Amino acid sequence: MIAKENAVILFQGDSITDANRDRGLHQKHFIGQSYVYLISARLSNDNAEKNPLFINRGISGNRVSDLYARWNEDAFSLNPDVISILIGVNDAWRTMSGEPSGATDRFERAYRHLLEETREVLPDTRLILCEPFVLKGSATEEKWSGWKELVGRYQGIVRKLADEFGAIFVPLQDAFDEAAQRAEPIYWLYDGVHPTGAGHDVIARRWLEVVQKHGFV
Repeated sequence: MIAKENAVILFQGDSITDANRDRGLHQKHFIGQSYVYLISARLSNDNAEKNPLFINRGISGNRVSDLYARWNEDAFSLNPDVISILIGVNDAWRTMSGEPSGATDRFERAYRHLLEETREVLPDTRLILCEPFVLKGSATEEKWSGWKELVGRYQGIVRKLADEFGAIFVPLQDAFDEAAQRAEPIYWLYDGVHPTGAGHDVIARRWLEVVQKHGFV
């Protein structure tokens, strides 16, 4: 799956990606407890001869605008061969909570700006855009219709941007909808937003399935 030797694969996002990753000297090895760990474990084993490096720079609480603010340090300076992005829940959360930081919705504007600059600075880097997702749970059920509508709009934006910027689009909402037919939503997303171990496996399996179909690096 990974053809290039010493390929650098960068994962970016919020708490769903972060998942208690190490931020010090051992961050290359202690990559957190999210889908990133599951993906990197599988691909590191399968491609050991190529010596790939997996980097997790997700930060809990981040919105797209937060990603852009740290993109020089946490993306460009790493010169990755692949960047995988999963973002959106905090943009929705600030809006749905009526917080001042969510007074205007900058999701599409900031995401587009980030991708435009990435294509300019790293034209050969492969982009993987993961679809934000939501289920009914303690964090979402009170305003469920609003959550579903807003996250649904973000899903359309990410799909459109992936097509526009030649990125691989990883659909995730349908995977969680299908999973929720097997067990109650909190089995997969314990508050309707954050994945359990089983939920992270849903993401990892879909990511690997989609990316393998498109080739990798």
